[in-house]
Amino acid sequence: MPAKKKTVKVLIADDQTLFREGIKDVLTGEKWIEVVGEAADGEEAVALTKKLKPEVVLMDIKLPKLDGISATRQIKKNHPEVNVLMLSSFEDEAHVMEAIQAGANGYLSKMLPAAELVNSIRTFTSEGLMIPQQLMGKLLQGLRKMGDGGAPAQATLTKTEVRVLDLLGRGMSNKELALELGCSVKTIKNHLNSAFHKLDVTSRTEAVVKAIKQGIISSDR
Repeated sequence: MPAKKKTVKVLIADDQTLFREGIKDVLTGEKWIEVVGEAADGEEAVALTKKLKPEVVLMDIKLPKLDGISATRQIKKNHPEVNVLMLSSFEDEAHVMEAIQAGANGYLSKMLPAAELVNSIRTFTSEGLMIPQQLMGKLLQGLRKMGDGGAPAQATLTKTEVRVLDLLGRGMSNKELALELGCSVKTIKNHLNSAFHKLDVTSRTEAVVKAIKQGIISSDR
């Protein structure tokens, strides 16, 4: 008998009722996704995350009472295992930078077609979602403007780990990394886990951002 597919619990945080309902309808059509709750403001998103323990929170940036950035910061501080995906109509460099610095694991556009949103959540839950390439460019621009004021690297990564992080910053998935480096997906995950430990981060996006800020990999793309 084949193993039962794991259900991914999702919380939707957006102040627009019609948008929340639309996203819920899309996600409810997927048997592997369970929408466990909806939040209309940032404070409610934080409270429901604590109560419902979702694996993924789809978070709007502009929320009443407590904005999405602040809500994300609180969630990641108290529940670091929860993955926060920003779902926003703002795609400028400043918003992307602010979201990632708050601990968001990814940043998606509200303009995404429904199928792409579902695929993004699927990719994220299986191997960690990177920011879409068009938004990654804006994040890198922001990092370049910050200059080289980041703290020096506290740990030395292997050449392979550096290579993996560099390709990660170009938007490659685990499968693409494995093909590029001629190894298994399991080996890629081992390299990532080792790099995460050395950099003291918990997500792919955090790893790339920290590696760039510390000069381990280049921000030029």
